[in-house]
Amino acid sequence: MADTAAKKLTVAISSRALFDLSDSHAVYTEQGLEAYSRYQIDNEDTPLKPGEAFPLVQKLLKINQALDGEDRVEIILLSRNSADTGLRVFNSIQHYQLDISRAAFCSGESPHRYVAAFGSHLFLSTDANDVRDALNQGIAAATLLTKGTRSVDSETLRFAFDGDAVLFSDEAERVYKQEGLEAFAESEQQSARTPLTGGPFREFLSALQNLQSEFSRDDCPIRTALFTARSAPAHERVIRTLRAWNIRIDESLFLGGMPKAEFLRAYGADVFFDDQQGHCDLASEHVATGHVPHGIANKA
Repeated sequence: MADTAAKKLTVAISSRALFDLSDSHAVYTEQGLEAYSRYQIDNEDTPLKPGEAFPLVQKLLKINQALDGEDRVEIILLSRNSADTGLRVFNSIQHYQLDISRAAFCSGESPHRYVAAFGSHLFLSTDANDVRDALNQGIAAATLLTKGTRSVDSETLRFAFDGDAVLFSDEAERVYKQEGLEAFAESEQQSARTPLTGGPFREFLSALQNLQSEFSRDDCPIRTALFTARSAPAHERVIRTLRAWNIRIDESLFLGGMPKAEFLRAYGADVFFDDQQGHCDLASEHVATGHVPHGIANKA
């Protein structure tokens, strides 16, 4: 049991990321908590519509089926609802036959404090403050940008990551922001054989690779890709860093500053993680996107 728990990939997700709660949230903001509670109870047998992360969750849970029902992926639900108003959420989970059994309902308070307690590798939410708090706990976390649920027409679960300040630390990005492109290129050439330190998503990527190792290359239902604005000669340090970490990325795109959105669509990403809000806004028009509020690009 202990070995299985150690290898399990655990993803915590907020109820507003999993389901579309826009109508009920409008009741809360316009009419207050009492009207919201009454609305949720009156409609608790009406399934909620899928939210931004719903297709991603479906694909994650299907991995257990591919492993003959072995419990290698777990989704944890975290919510600001009370258990009473949250009954509609659980009823919706049952309606869509999602294998989710663990949850925390916090009655208006932030649920981020339970992310680490559940052993989560990743936390997805629509609340930027909760995401920042989770990142401060050392857990990979992202704010999902709500653009409407999109289902990728593929059985393969495709993750896409930015490099600096997401998979890697922001040490190189700091040089670029503070000293410019020429200084960045020179610094990366000089440090080509010095691995970058890990960013907030390093451990999540490692957990993903552990899960990928359960399958052969031809049958693996998970694919990973790096989408970075870097180009030669700054590519070498990235390649050597991943080699030093003993982590394999299925696809690596060194775009040299080109916009990422069209490449993400061509890749068919189920979700893309980036630290820069502008990049996220452009990408979210094509694929589900999570903003990672970490690093120098997010300093006030």
